[in-house]
Amino acid sequence: MRFSAFAFAASALVLAACGGEKAASADSAAAPTTDSAAVAAPAPTADAGATATAAPATGQTHEVKMVGDEKGYRFEPADLKVKAGDAVKFTMVSGGPHDVSFDEAAIPAAGKAQLTANIPNPSAPLKSQMLLNPNETITISFANVAPGAYNYHCTPHLAMGMKGVITVE
Repeated sequence: MRFSAFAFAASALVLAACGGEKAASADSAAAPTTDSAAVAAPAPTADAGATATAAPATGQTHEVKMVGDEKGYRFEPADLKVKAGDAVKFTMVSGGPHDVSFDEAAIPAAGKAQLTANIPNPSAPLKSQMLLNPNETITISFANVAPGAYNYHCTPHLAMGMKGVITVE
């Protein structure tokens, strides 16, 4: 009887924890419809770019391939240096689905709103839509983005080490 009560309590706790997680996911999935509001909410000051609009690239476009194969999951190249105004075109090669998700904690505060605005149809702040098929692309402009290191990863394959850094000079 003690074991049954313990098993029941443990199961209820696990279900409650999972249930709360799903509600948070649903909230973040709904966020893309109000990009400027979602970006403005975490900003401690009004000048953090709450009204940022997409800035077109004015420089060079660099290509990064998104690969998943027998060698593992990776961005090629994973680390890239770009100049302010350049763009990065991410191309899904294999092993999808893939996305580009910038690590919010590592992004310079001044760059968060602008970078989100520069991601076409973001699924959430600092996160692209999923690329499902080979040769699908997403091009992200680094125009009007503050200099610094922008750590990024593929959400579905982060645990497999699919990550990189774009350094804006």
